[in-house]
Amino acid sequence: MSKGSRDRAELARRIVQQQKAADKRRTITLWTSVAVVVVLVIAGFIGYATLSKQNSDSTGALVTPSVAVDDGTAFAVGSGPVTVDVYEDFMCPICNHFEQQSGATLKTYRTANKITLRYHPVSILDRASNGTEYSTRSAGAAAAAAEEGKFTELHDVLYANQPAENSDGLSNAKIIELAKSVGLTSDKFASAVNAGTYKAWATKVTETFSSRGYTGTPTIVINGTQLVGPNDTLPTDALLIQTLDKAAG
Repeated sequence: MSKGSRDRAELARRIVQQQKAADKRRTITLWTSVAVVVVLVIAGFIGYATLSKQNSDSTGALVTPSVAVDDGTAFAVGSGPVTVDVYEDFMCPICNHFEQQSGATLKTYRTANKITLRYHPVSILDRASNGTEYSTRSAGAAAAAAEEGKFTELHDVLYANQPAENSDGLSNAKIIELAKSVGLTSDKFASAVNAGTYKAWATKVTETFSSRGYTGTPTIVINGTQLVGPNDTLPTDALLIQTLDKAAG
C-alpha cells in the first residue's frame, strides 16, 4: 500500500471513530434528559399528593348538617310564603348592625308566619382574625347548634358577644361557654366545635355564596331578588318592611 493510501485509510478510521464517539455522547445526553424528566414528573406527583393531603387535613371531610336547607347551605326559621335569605359572617360588624337594626322585624314577620327566614353563615372574614379562622369556626359552631335545634339561640349570643375585626375572635372554649348560657350543654356540641366538624361545610357555604354572585355581607335576598339601599348601601328597616309587605301581597 502506498503512503497516500495509508493516510487516506487512517483518516477514514479516525472519522468513523469520531462518529461513534458523537453517537455515544448523543445517546448519553438523550437518556440523561429522559431521566431528569421522569424524576421531575415523579417529584411533581409527590408534591401534588402532599399538598392535596395537607389541604384535606386542614379542612377535614365535608359534613353537611342534616337540618340544612337550600342545597345544604342554610338554616330555615319559620315557614311563611315569602323567602328571605340572609348571608352573614359572625365577624362582620355591618352584619351585627343589620341584626340590631332589623332582627326584631324579621322575627316579627317569621313569628306571624309571613316569611321563611333562611340564614347562611359564611366565612369571608377569616383574614380578619389573626389566623384563628373565627368566621369559619363560628359558622361551624352555628351548624352544630342547628343540629340540636338551637341555631337562633347561638346566632343571637354570638352577635351579642361579637369580637372586633382583626382580633383573635372568640376561642372555642368561649363559644362553648356562651352556648351553655343559651341551653346548648351537650358534649356532642362541644366536641363538634373543638373538632371543627363543620369547617369544610362552612367553606362550601362560602363558595356557594360566591358562585351566586354575592360579594359582601350582609346580603339580603327576598324571593330571589337582592335587597340593597340607595347607592348599594345597607337597606333601612323601613325599606325592608316595605319590601316584605309588597312581596307578601
